[in-house]
Amino acid sequence: MDRYLVFGHPVRHSKSPFIHTLFARQTQQELEYGLAEPVVDEFAQALRTFFDQGGKGCNVTVPFKEQAFTLVDRLSPRAKRAGAVNTIKLTDDGVLLGDNTDGAGLVADLKSHGVTLADSRILLLGAGGAARGALAPLLTELPSELVIANRTHTKAQQLAAEFHDLGPVTAQTYEQLAGPFDLVINSTSASLQGELPPLTPALIHTDIAIYDMMYGASDTAFISWAKQHGARQTMDGLGMLVEQAAEAFTVWRGIRPGTKQVLRELKRNLGVI
Repeated sequence: MDRYLVFGHPVRHSKSPFIHTLFARQTQQELEYGLAEPVVDEFAQALRTFFDQGGKGCNVTVPFKEQAFTLVDRLSPRAKRAGAVNTIKLTDDGVLLGDNTDGAGLVADLKSHGVTLADSRILLLGAGGAARGALAPLLTELPSELVIANRTHTKAQQLAAEFHDLGPVTAQTYEQLAGPFDLVINSTSASLQGELPPLTPALIHTDIAIYDMMYGASDTAFISWAKQHGARQTMDGLGMLVEQAAEAFTVWRGIRPGTKQVLRELKRNLGVI
């Protein structure tokens, strides 16, 4: 049976085995999917061992995405742009192909919620790996402007300059931000600590769409804050998790699984519904 893994540290909390097991059942694919939690300096060896022992593909999560970028034989265009790899496939000719499905998962989830990206004004909070992975897919949707805000302004400036060839992307400090924005995406990990980006409540209005890449069994700190200030459409990253997994499954198996029922089952598993 074909074997797949998710590499991370920590990774025991991962819902990837749950999601991919449902995808396999849905598409009648014979595979097994497990977890691997090597310490940071043993990831390269663990990855080689997995494929030497017949592994077909893997997902890569924190903190190994940038390291995986350097370990594969070939990179997809979106992995090159992202500077990180979250999906690896062993091709038929024995090549390890590195891909990045995070941004595609984000865009797919936004569209599933009816969010219009074309001609919209988007604010992206954060300038780390999650933001980098999202930029090219977001700009491909032709927004009117994409503004990056980050606590360290120079990082936002560097990121904007790097992706400027793809569309109208700029960097602003949190103090410079002026609305209205149609969509705000929080790519920072602040919600994991129950913290908030330093965003003024004046930017929140009733027609804005709020997206937090983090998720939990209840609203994240950012979503709770946005609701308190009048945002009516709020979304967490659970749908992105399922959509990026579906993209990875398609890379591996050549068949696209449906995501709606799997997302419902995942929410039940987490106690969200």
